[in-house]
Amino acid sequence: MSIAHIDCDAFYASIEKRDDPSLKDLPVIVGGGHRGVVSAACYVARMYGVRSAMPMFKALKACPDAVVIRPNMAKYSAVGGEVRAIMKDYTPLVQPLSIDEAFLDLSGTETLHKGSPARTLALILKRIEDEIGVTGSVGLSYNKFLAKVGSDLDKPRGFSVIGRAEATSFLSSKPVKIIWGVGKALESKLRRDGITMVGHLQKVEEDKLVARYGSIGHRLYDFSRGNDDRSVAPSSAPKSISSETTFAEDIYNLETLCKRMWPLCESVAGRMKKRSLAGRSVTLKLKRADFQLLTRSRTLSSPTELAEIIYRTAVSLLEKEANGPAFRLIGVGVADIVDADEADPPDLLHQETPKERQVEEAVDAVRAKLGPDAIIKGRKMR
Repeated sequence: MSIAHIDCDAFYASIEKRDDPSLKDLPVIVGGGHRGVVSAACYVARMYGVRSAMPMFKALKACPDAVVIRPNMAKYSAVGGEVRAIMKDYTPLVQPLSIDEAFLDLSGTETLHKGSPARTLALILKRIEDEIGVTGSVGLSYNKFLAKVGSDLDKPRGFSVIGRAEATSFLSSKPVKIIWGVGKALESKLRRDGITMVGHLQKVEEDKLVARYGSIGHRLYDFSRGNDDRSVAPSSAPKSISSETTFAEDIYNLETLCKRMWPLCESVAGRMKKRSLAGRSVTLKLKRADFQLLTRSRTLSSPTELAEIIYRTAVSLLEKEANGPAFRLIGVGVADIVDADEADPPDLLHQETPKERQVEEAVDAVRAKLGPDAIIKGRKMR
């Protein structure tokens, strides 16, 4: 067994406690204002029922004495980079899933590190805790699915090993939502069909699962039996890149919504440029005052990495929705990620760099030299 999943424990909150020792034994919530959501909660806060993605007003009702800290994503990203650097000291096969978790393939490293993958993982976790000041949990198995399941079993500071011989029996008593890709909608459909445990799936033939649930039926069949042939792919690009914000007060006005959306477009574009990526489609996310969620997408004629193109596309989607109801959240994202070499090609007739790219490259150059606020577009001003 050489496939591992390392997941840092309550990452954002752990960093804040590391940086402020007075918070050590206090319930800490990292998140937005009263109308925002919980980005992370320490294990003390979780004892009160606070969970990630919970609305802040509910979290504070459950834990009124919690210390609330605004997210500092730049700091968390930097620490996440330090964690990944330690992982890469032991294997080049590191596939990040998010800022604080990754898969590792330790196949063939026994001689190099003078020990089994389990021993190497223990060394990695110790270094992360000693050198960076946060803790992590690990799952070790023979494939990615079971490794990720294992890392969630005994947090914090968990270390779980799931072997091939016991995988099927181990999974049989677990709820179906443990399978990656089973969200609330599919879980409800499975429940209506009398399938609540993985053991129920193990009794159903593959063709019947596919006929009933579509292509995900193949995954339900394989994962329920502990089968997963995905490899650890260190260079895999993200499927999407997005940014969103929750408003302090509901917003009706289209112009105001557009102003609030522009910084999100710049954030998404900036993240793509740093990674030399581009996106073929733009997605607008809206949450109404009644918490109803809307998503609208549009495929572009060519991939883009430009904030201006993302913004114009998102505005065209927003104009069709901002016609009455108030919104509490807006988000923008790009999907169908490709290499930046394919982004924003010259006009076929004139073969010249698009004006949008010329302007954005000039703005990026000024900001790189003088800071992110050195130059801004008028639409960002409130």
